[in-house]
Amino acid sequence: MDRLVIEGGRKLSGEVAVSGAKNAALPAMAASLLASGPTTVDRVPCLNDVLTMGRLLEYMGVVIGSCKGGVTLDTSGLDRFEAPYELVKTMRASVLVLGPLVARYGRARVSMPGGCAIGARPINLHLMGLEKMGARVELEEGYVTASAKRLQGAKIYLDIASVTCTENLMMAAALAKGSTLIENAAREPEIPCLARMLTAMGAHIKGAGQSIIEIEGVDELHPVTHKVIPDRIETGTFIAAAAITGSEITITGAEPDHLDAVVHKIRETGVDIQSKGDTMTVKGPERLMSADLKTMPYPGFPTDMQAQFMSMMSLADGASTIQERIFENRFMHVAELSRMGANITEDAGVAIVRGVRQLKGAEVMATDLRASASLVVAALAAKGKSTVHRIYHLDRGYHRLEEKLSGLGASITREKGP
Repeated sequence: MDRLVIEGGRKLSGEVAVSGAKNAALPAMAASLLASGPTTVDRVPCLNDVLTMGRLLEYMGVVIGSCKGGVTLDTSGLDRFEAPYELVKTMRASVLVLGPLVARYGRARVSMPGGCAIGARPINLHLMGLEKMGARVELEEGYVTASAKRLQGAKIYLDIASVTCTENLMMAAALAKGSTLIENAAREPEIPCLARMLTAMGAHIKGAGQSIIEIEGVDELHPVTHKVIPDRIETGTFIAAAAITGSEITITGAEPDHLDAVVHKIRETGVDIQSKGDTMTVKGPERLMSADLKTMPYPGFPTDMQAQFMSMMSLADGASTIQERIFENRFMHVAELSRMGANITEDAGVAIVRGVRQLKGAEVMATDLRASASLVVAALAAKGKSTVHRIYHLDRGYHRLEEKLSGLGASITREKGP
């Protein structure tokens, strides 16, 4: 397995460009199933999850080609309606093909998805929504089988404002007969991004980005060219890297409006962040100040930035209280940060971080995607050499992170492991 070797203690400087958002590209690729013919999705990052989704769609009969900065997906020859375990065991977003397949083809068989082990993320809400829309859903031998002559519009309340569930039901409702109302819908920026694509395809959607979304189903959708939004979590990770190292960098191709909660909280720690258009300038202080944090659904502070913020607080003056309210297992990075000298205690989803004067390089192991990023961020500021193992997690969500950080002056190299 590959690993990253980082020699910490260097200041960062220069300019870095943000990639397209994986969590916007994956539903866009799945949405191509809703129309016959070639759809183009621009600004698609070359990540393991994206490649997995591509292999899954190719298995179904979609012809995929690459274009500058994006992919084309021709669904004209689609002839399989199954997502097998071998192709989806590493990626939860594979469930996103369920709604489009049932909506357009009337049937789907999808393996229960995998992904990071950061807590329970059941797909029961996806299935409940499809059942309310008239689908017959069965679970057997680790697979979900769903069928319907044609989905019917319905009023659906989500107990949890799940992003992938909201996206799945939006895609299903776009071809359902009648009106669908999704209440307590997720509000993350990826939702309006998908709605923009579906609308261009001919769907009728109101309220995307708000807690109530209304979709009036149509008989047919057509292929389009769509551009995904910038990756707000990658942007936030670069902000954290500059903050913890006391550096000044410029981030280009960002969408600052998607990062209001992150920017507000990180400014509390003494970091200067200025935005102009799609450019953000970040200047970290000599010493960070402590700040308390609670993760919340968008527009609150995202759980996907909690681990990186914890790395920052491990070198801040004073003590910080960090509450994780989205996933119950998202403190697995605590033990690894402690190996680097961080002073962190945690219990029942609450971590107390007492800032230390210095972190020290160590051998650490990534446990999930964002934990990987937090260890890289911490290693950039640590004294001495750190080795981050199992970075296949990192490659699921960051495109050439080590190359981008090297371009900012970091001493970071990728090595092949045994």
